[in-house]
Amino acid sequence: MVRPDRLGAWRDLPFFDTDLPRIEGKLAQETRTILPPEPQRFAALELTQPDTVRVVILGQDPYPTPGHAHGLAFSVEPDVHPLPRSLSNVFKELESDLGLDRRNGDLRGWARQGVLLLNSALSVPAGEANGHKDLGWDQLVREVLERTSRRPTAYVLWGKQAQRLEKHLNPGDHLILRSAHPSPLSARRGFFGSRPFSAINTWLQMRGHAPIDWAA
Repeated sequence: MVRPDRLGAWRDLPFFDTDLPRIEGKLAQETRTILPPEPQRFAALELTQPDTVRVVILGQDPYPTPGHAHGLAFSVEPDVHPLPRSLSNVFKELESDLGLDRRNGDLRGWARQGVLLLNSALSVPAGEANGHKDLGWDQLVREVLERTSRRPTAYVLWGKQAQRLEKHLNPGDHLILRSAHPSPLSARRGFFGSRPFSAINTWLQMRGHAPIDWAA
């Protein structure tokens, strides 16, 4: 069950009263192992509250490998090696862009600086990627995008699935970065060389804000 005290200001989103009970009912009927573990399902929202969001990176669904997903898009627990291939490609682009050779896949340091790492589905059956893409999590994502886009925010839309959600942003002075997804199937079709990390920091600094420490 969702912990309202840990959700903070996100708890006001209509999703938690109108949609989540139905989703929780379906999850309760599942016989498969569901990832990430229930206490970590809303970790992205818990770590990055609405008034602290500066950047939104949209993922697809949690990693379907047990022990990898912990509630933040692209992030894994610090002891996971080798890294998932999408995350490995993210780090290759980070090194190419900013010269940072990062090996630890735990991205909670980003989240604590205002980078909301949100998947478009917050659960997945173990071993079945996209197994919950039609469960109803998309309503939560739409509400989060509407809420965060009430003020200028940087949005990172990797892949067509994330880019389809752009229509839910309020008009504003946002930075919107679109490229191919970092998965091995598409990274060489426009993800590599897109330099999103330096673009975000340049945009933040031009607005008088501190840059993101991507090494954190």
